[in-house]
Amino acid sequence: MRASQRARGEDETVVDTLLDLDERRRSSQSAFERLRAEQKSFGKSVSKAQGDERQRLLARAKELAQQVKEAEAEADRLGAELDALLKTVPNIIEEGAPPGGEEDFVVLEHIGEPPQFDFEPKDHLELGESLGAIDMERGAKVSGARFYFLTGVGARLQLALLNLAMEQAVAAGFVPMYPPVLVKPEAMEGTGFLGAHAAEVYQLPQDDLYLVGTSEVPLAAYHMNEIIDGLPRRYAGWSSCFRREAGSYGKDTRGIIRVHQFDKVEMFSYCRPEDAHAEHLRLLEWEKEMLAKVELPYRVIDVAAGDLGASAARKYDCEAWVPSQRTYREVTSTSNCTDFQARRLAVRYRDEDGRNQPVATLNGTLATTRWIVAILENHQQADGTVRVPKALQKYLGLEVLEPVKH
Repeated sequence: MRASQRARGEDETVVDTLLDLDERRRSSQSAFERLRAEQKSFGKSVSKAQGDERQRLLARAKELAQQVKEAEAEADRLGAELDALLKTVPNIIEEGAPPGGEEDFVVLEHIGEPPQFDFEPKDHLELGESLGAIDMERGAKVSGARFYFLTGVGARLQLALLNLAMEQAVAAGFVPMYPPVLVKPEAMEGTGFLGAHAAEVYQLPQDDLYLVGTSEVPLAAYHMNEIIDGLPRRYAGWSSCFRREAGSYGKDTRGIIRVHQFDKVEMFSYCRPEDAHAEHLRLLEWEKEMLAKVELPYRVIDVAAGDLGASAARKYDCEAWVPSQRTYREVTSTSNCTDFQARRLAVRYRDEDGRNQPVATLNGTLATTRWIVAILENHQQADGTVRVPKALQKYLGLEVLEPVKH
């Protein structure tokens, strides 16, 4: 844990505080149990005593009862303090994860070549508006900044993309799911989204519910407080996702790269902890398969420890080339959360010895609204049309997207 905290750039002295709290809690619990045992034993003596001795013993019993009450309260207080502090400590990173912050990622591979245009490429918003696919102006009018309408071929393109993703997931053995997008606090907290990133989450205080930023949350909580078998279990959730984008003022204000609401197909896997590393690489391969289908150039990065988020022990992102920005931008992310979420959500399996053990949980993006950015920009043509990737044509019913006449 110390090494993990250092790699994340977090405070490693929290380990000393945790150890001290744990020792005090154990000592306090032992004192409480010792006093309670004495109280039970003492009760038998009182029942046999007579006269003055009985009165003396009753007084002592009353004193002992108060001590037991105080010892129990102290043990509970220290236990609650320990639990609260533990919830602030992120998952222990997987060996091999790069140390450092957001800029310290390691590029693992480049796949595909960025397109070379013999014309000045347009950005996704200019293309989206000319195609009648994206309407930011009315999105802002209706809902405010960072909201939008996908219209006409824009709506159809998203449906085509997410249907293709779901078809691939089902073919790979995932169970398709439409999860709820409002969840209880224990689901949000159990997945690790109410710590450092709580400001990103939309809350409905009147109902004590949260809007999810990813279907990872309801899918992780699907088996909450259960003992499951038949591992691995794989689910693919199609949902709308909601993010406050707190702290992103001034960033990506143009277009649909960083928005408050989007749709996503998310892979989620429950497996044995010893299989989690291999499962993580499988999820990455499924993401790469999907990116190949929409014919995008991209790179795979190994995300640095300080940029993992609380629940991930290791994370790989696929970043697609965005011609207008002349850089790569994240389109998929897959995380190995080991048993971090499962411990909090009490999702367990029975091992070979019949003991209940926490499972490992993993997640990975299979397609999301942001992909439209990369699809429009990479497949644009000189006449303002956009070529539709072959794999999407059967869903969209179009080979080319053409500008609309206003």
